[in-house]
Amino acid sequence: MPDLADLLRELNSGDDARAEQAAQALPAHGQDALNALLKQSQSPQADQRWWALRALAGFAQLEAGQALAAALADDEHAVRCCAAVALAQRPDAAAVPALIAMLADEDSLLARLAGDALAAAGSMSVPVLVEALEQPGAQRQAEAARALALIGDPGSIPALFALLESESTLVQHWAEEGLGKMGVGMTFFKP
Repeated sequence: MPDLADLLRELNSGDDARAEQAAQALPAHGQDALNALLKQSQSPQADQRWWALRALAGFAQLEAGQALAAALADDEHAVRCCAAVALAQRPDAAAVPALIAMLADEDSLLARLAGDALAAAGSMSVPVLVEALEQPGAQRQAEAARALALIGDPGSIPALFALLESESTLVQHWAEEGLGKMGVGMTFFKP
């Protein structure tokens, strides 16, 4: 197994392929690696924060999830995106409120990544996703509907049915997808 210090050097080498290999190997070093990555996640250099978050996605410890959730408020767009992707790999309940807020982000990529992370969080995010559907904003509603469709939780069936009457065809699409995934394939029409 490579030495922890060597892996941390590789993580910050500036070579993406080497850094990715190091990020995947670091969780095997346990708490020592976690502590080093938590410190690096506070670096003034955005690239170092980005790679620390990428590596933290492989850790199950609570501190890793907290660091990822905190990074959703980072000043750098790329770091926020990395945190959202990492949270899709290792969901954390503490991140759900920040992810919900990101559904309305003006950057559609960040909104999509937040939706992916919420979908990965599964049933724990369903109640807040249903609430997000009631808030204004076409992008927020579309991403919330998409996340609910991907989750497939039966608790979202009433909300998805209500979306079948949405003015947005994208929202209707995701409502139909979600209902179909749960075996609710009939669409009802008002006479």
